[in-house]
Amino acid sequence: MRQIKTNQIAYRLAAGSFLIAAALLAADAASAEEGSALKLGGSYTADVTGTVSGGLAKRGRVLDDFQISADLDLDKAFGWKGATAHALFLNNSGAMPNEDAGTLQGVDNIEVSRQRARLFEAWVEQGFGKGSIRAGLYDLNSEFYSNDSAGMLLAPAFGIGSELAATGPNGPSIFPSTALAVRARWTPNEHVYAQAAVLNANAGVLGDPGGVHTSFDNGVLAIAEAGWQGRGKVAFGTWRYSDKQDDIRSVTPAGDPVHATAQGAYVLLERQLTGEGEDAVRKTTAFARLGVSDGDTTAFKGGWQAGVLVQHVFESRPDSAFSMGVNQAYLSGKFRDNAFDAGQRLQRAESAVEVTYSDKIGPVTIQPDLQYVKDPGADGGVGHALVAILRVGVEF
Repeated sequence: MRQIKTNQIAYRLAAGSFLIAAALLAADAASAEEGSALKLGGSYTADVTGTVSGGLAKRGRVLDDFQISADLDLDKAFGWKGATAHALFLNNSGAMPNEDAGTLQGVDNIEVSRQRARLFEAWVEQGFGKGSIRAGLYDLNSEFYSNDSAGMLLAPAFGIGSELAATGPNGPSIFPSTALAVRARWTPNEHVYAQAAVLNANAGVLGDPGGVHTSFDNGVLAIAEAGWQGRGKVAFGTWRYSDKQDDIRSVTPAGDPVHATAQGAYVLLERQLTGEGEDAVRKTTAFARLGVSDGDTTAFKGGWQAGVLVQHVFESRPDSAFSMGVNQAYLSGKFRDNAFDAGQRLQRAESAVEVTYSDKIGPVTIQPDLQYVKDPGADGGVGHALVAILRVGVEF
């Protein structure tokens, strides 16, 4: 009964947010010609997902993602030079398809374990010369550990490496919950950048139980990344938690978990192979990345992802796009030893291949997607999972 009431509240919040957004967008459109300081936007995405072969169960699932964003030029609004503000509201509802696929990394990047409406981002950015500082509720993956050309793929592993995504008391500051953070970025020229952020290790936003965490009782997550961008991208990053975490296997003589430092590093590569300009036909970009972690505090010691994005596939279809990606997550020895003690023999890695195509029909984006996961959950007894997804989305 409580779950039903919670879902009803979430849907009512989403419906109310939609009406509010529609009114604000209408007002914003009316003032657009006057150079309004406020820019509003939104999107709605619905996925029909099913494990059609292998996995743990074969059935269809429906889930969705509703977003409302607001960006305010503080210079135009209040005369605050070089400053902007941003807010993003989310509502996620529906089922959890990974319960059927049984993977460690997930198969759908809008799946959540708790359906709810929430404030996902709320930050202010101050620019100064060749740098900027951003502070507030901040999505780490919006600027760190990301390849733009991997953004079309639906598997969560292509959003951020699992060896970082699985850290922290309740996950780092990424979807579906962010944390209070301060980010500094420096761009000495159009090709070189360096950035660093300090984030509350305990993620939580308005809409989560307990709301926004301000105590920093679990310390902070520090991350830094530097790279070069041009006809591609080469970047290196490193991250580390200030407070030690419980080791997933080692214990003290008293039987308490040994405390270990959660830390890791990654490298990002991206290269445009064909096509020049935004309207180029069959503009092809390849990407690859590799991440490693301590392997003492989470199930993952590292992983890699690689793939290709082809934009404007058909000359007559400017919004057509095709993407293919491969990913592999390696389990830590301690996690596998724990499973062995429990009577389960796990494989060293979980591997997956994803193929997807996207196009627009009027204002609606249609994206069929197919994923093949080898040894889902790293369980050799399961063998594989073949997952089909149809994503339908609209932006306003």
